[in-house]
Amino acid sequence: FSFTQITLENEEEEMNGAEERTNVLCKRPSEIPYEQMQYVHFPRPMSYDRGECECTPVRFFVIVSMQRSGSGWFETLLNSHPNVSSNGEIFSVRERREDIASILWTLDKLYDLDWHTSAAKNECTAAFGLKWMLNQGLMDYPDEIVDYLIKKGVMVIFLFRRNTLRRLVSVLANDHDKKTKQLNGTHKAHVHSQEEAEILARFKPEVDVSSLIPSMRSAEQSMDACLRRFRATRHMILYYEDVIRDDNVSSSAISYRIRSYHPSG
Repeated sequence: FSFTQITLENEEEEMNGAEERTNVLCKRPSEIPYEQMQYVHFPRPMSYDRGECECTPVRFFVIVSMQRSGSGWFETLLNSHPNVSSNGEIFSVRERREDIASILWTLDKLYDLDWHTSAAKNECTAAFGLKWMLNQGLMDYPDEIVDYLIKKGVMVIFLFRRNTLRRLVSVLANDHDKKTKQLNGTHKAHVHSQEEAEILARFKPEVDVSSLIPSMRSAEQSMDACLRRFRATRHMILYYEDVIRDDNVSSSAISYRIRSYHPSG
């Protein structure tokens, strides 16, 4: 991301109907082509002042995935970048997805940078987003959500697993650990050391053969339906198996793709 100083123009405006403050008009950064400006934002959060970074351009993104598909690892990778903030599964809270109005209100608050989590970096954040599972209201209002994402210029990052059998085994293993808490009495959905991974890998789940094929088909159908319903968005499609084998994958590389990706056609 470029942090070249941007010329500011100041003029007064009223805030909240009474309070006056300086309205900073941010000019188009020279390194951003005109056709990319619809994807660039200059949020002005109500809960804090972005200060000298008020005209640092911000890109919006959302990671769309399914449980046990590598999204936790992928989000950790993104958040290792000093100016990228991915704020987790905010729609895991049912009240935030109880209807489309709740969903859009939550998204507005997030993309206004008024969402505070441990992932929120600083005033100079240059890419801001969330992780959204298919079963967290995303597929309940696809038309309205697609329309919102397009208007906001949000980059949609689809992250799925090609191997749905391994995903199913991971789901079973995770459910087992919720009950047994194998790591010193603590359940961890994601581990960050080889030692912890080896402990969890000792469990060999039993798979119900009669439901195996239907479960795998259901997962594949869910992924296909999502890609079909959200095809109009600006997006990229990633598969966990491909990403972990790519030696060139880094937080900087993914951040660059969020910044510069433009769909052909």
